[in-house]
Amino acid sequence: MSSQSAGRGDALVRAGAIVFGSGAVATLVTFVPLFFGLSPFPSIAYWLCMLMPLGFLLSVTDLFLSARAQRQRAVAGLTAQPE
Repeated sequence: MSSQSAGRGDALVRAGAIVFGSGAVATLVTFVPLFFGLSPFPSIAYWLCMLMPLGFLLSVTDLFLSARAQRQRAVAGLTAQPE
């Protein structure tokens, strides 16, 4: 168990995962007409597929920002300790 509480970064990573999941579902749905010989969906369906890389980018960016903030806190803690 971690003693840290969920911060802003954790909530944004979770939101990125939700956006990624929505894009993944949209991607799966747009492939259905290809397999069953139906007419293709309108262009907006294909634009919804772009939620997948957007969610991934959001999550990865926030993970890097959280790691940088944690590193800065660690460095600040090391410099604040008396010798």
